Amino acid sequence: MLPASESIPAKEARRPRVLVIANQKGGVGKTTTAINLGTALAAVGETTLIIDLDPQGNASTGLGIPRTDRKITSYDVLMGGAPLASAIVQTRIPGLAVVPATQDLSGAELELVSETRRNFRLRDALNTFADSDSRFSYVLIDCPPALGLLTVNAMAAAHAAVVPLQCEFFALEGLSQLLKTIERVRANLNPDLEIQGVVLTMFDKRNKLSDEVASDVRAHLGDKVYQTVIPRNVRICEAPSHGLPALVYDLRCPGSQAYIKLAGELIQRERTRHPGPLAA
Repeated sequence: MLPASESIPAKEARRPRVLVIANQKGGVGKTTTAINLGTALAAVGETTLIIDLDPQGNASTGLGIPRTDRKITSYDVLMGGAPLASAIVQTRIPGLAVVPATQDLSGAELELVSETRRNFRLRDALNTFADSDSRFSYVLIDCPPALGLLTVNAMAAAHAAVVPLQCEFFALEGLSQLLKTIERVRANLNPDLEIQGVVLTMFDKRNKLSDEVASDVRAHLGDKVYQTVIPRNVRICEAPSHGLPALVYDLRCPGSQAYIKLAGELIQRERTRHPGPLAA
């Protein structure tokens, strides 16, 4: 577990920027993006917490957290059984920690239905944590491939959304549904939620379709799409089986280098849009 940080007055606490990594479509690179973007942010001194909100727990596994070490999880935090601070586990990467997940989280969708503030459980937990602990610059929330109550909790807690989008034929169709969900969350639960950026993943420069999809997405969304593109890369696929981010498994591979560039682009966007102290 991470050591408790020194308590500071709530007014002086630096609030982390909370980014939800979401797409209702599976296999688009959400967890890969959470793991490697978090690692890249930590590598440049931006202390980062990844909250694994997917019952599959792939972000936890990909960061090398054995299931036997997941004593307190995101399920406990959502259900009010434990404060967020007690669920934080340090990874082997300096400056990067995770709130792990197990399959228990799959029952949270049903259990939360009858609970008070069911859409704001994660936001409340993060706010309570941030009131007394300022160790993190960024919180990344890895969501399941669905637009259910877990993803809604994440969006209600976030300042902005990072949307991984696979370069394939049905990409824009799925993106349209996600953007409508973000708009509904903004209208009803979190008026400050914005789109930090759309990141094109699994880009294959040998495939003409990848270029066509990238062009279509940029035509529709303009500068909301990051300039950095994540290539299809076998080393990125291999890394999770070793419990390592790709940046640790093979720093020099094209996928790792792309995530380093993406982190730089994300930080630049944050500094441009939010130049002052980070707010709640």
